Amino acid sequence: MIKKASIKLENNKESVNTLFAIPLICSAALLSFAHGANDVANAVGPLAAINDAIFSGGIAKKAAIPLWIMLVGAFGIAIGLALYGPKLIRTVGSEITDLDKTRAFCVAMAAAITVILASQLGLPVSSTHTAVGAIFGVGFLREYLKHSNAKRIAEIREHHQHVDPEKVEAILQEFEAATIEKKAEILKELKAKKEASQLSRKERKSLKKAYRQQLVKRSHLYKIAAAWVITVPLSGLLSAFIYFAIRGFMLP
Repeated sequence: MIKKASIKLENNKESVNTLFAIPLICSAALLSFAHGANDVANAVGPLAAINDAIFSGGIAKKAAIPLWIMLVGAFGIAIGLALYGPKLIRTVGSEITDLDKTRAFCVAMAAAITVILASQLGLPVSSTHTAVGAIFGVGFLREYLKHSNAKRIAEIREHHQHVDPEKVEAILQEFEAATIEKKAEILKELKAKKEASQLSRKERKSLKKAYRQQLVKRSHLYKIAAAWVITVPLSGLLSAFIYFAIRGFMLP
């Protein structure tokens, strides 16, 4: 299928991106499976243990999970998705970094594999936090690659600063179309001539900044990092307070 589709495609990112429609659907389904294997268990696990302790009169190593507990978990996830899901989907899907089909496939597949492995090992993890981590990984790699490419273009412009602008653009197009080996040769030649450049170090630094693009929104990074750090201790304190209050009401 890929071979037949590639014959009709142009040699660019947009064409390759169209090949990832079906893989993205499959990876999203796999991530949903991983979410059900871990996050739902985190939610209904305590309820199942409490239910088993009440009916068996003790604490067992393995607690049976009745169908009604599974339905409570499924109903809760459905209601939560309907009420608060759209806002979170918008934040994760578009506000952290720009995701196309290829990048989204990498994010979903990486998060699914991580969560499934954790589930197999019996580790309770957050599939949402795992997916967000995968998005940051893709975003920071994009930023690094973009910066590296901008740095190369800046070096080419730097060594052709007195050349006609049209010729410079032609040189840049030739560089973009060149093979990896040819690009390495061009950059090697530029590096050898770097000492003869008339631009100062400060000017070169400002030129690199002009071409550098920040592709990951730092505000969301700090917000999500704070959420990771705050939510676990906060939920622990809240649960301890609620338990303390319940004990206070139950004591004579």
